[in-house]
Amino acid sequence: MMTDLPYRPAAAIMLLNAENKVFVAQRIDTKLEAWQMPQGGLDPGEEPEAGALRELEEETGIPPSLVEIIGKAPRELLYDLPPEMLGRMWGGKYRGQRQHWYIARFLGTDADVNLETEHPEFRAWKWADASELVDLIVPFKKELYAQVVDAFREHLGVPE
Repeated sequence: MMTDLPYRPAAAIMLLNAENKVFVAQRIDTKLEAWQMPQGGLDPGEEPEAGALRELEEETGIPPSLVEIIGKAPRELLYDLPPEMLGRMWGGKYRGQRQHWYIARFLGTDADVNLETEHPEFRAWKWADASELVDLIVPFKKELYAQVVDAFREHLGVPE
């Protein structure tokens, strides 16, 4: 049974610009108008913060030197893949992800964002209001993104 599968260890990052807007991008491998924050699986033995910064750089071209981590979610946040994706993602080894979430301040400029990385994952990006994040994401991650916004509410200025 697929629900017996473990969660994939992962890390993710909510990147804020000077206006407190959040970096989101659209994946190359989907036609959905859904946006997401940078995230990905951890390498064996990799520390979560290092993994989050690595994923950010791999996906956006933003080096760690242009990022200041300002917070971490108090616990890992989980999401399950929808039934139609189970067995297809990540070699069928996982039911979803357990993610370490970080919030960071972007110290660079928009010119420092480069989606044309070695292995491009995104086709477009923008800065979004934190209040829109849950509406921008794919349906199966809406609850996860609500938890992320809640975890970082003090940094975002989003009312309860």
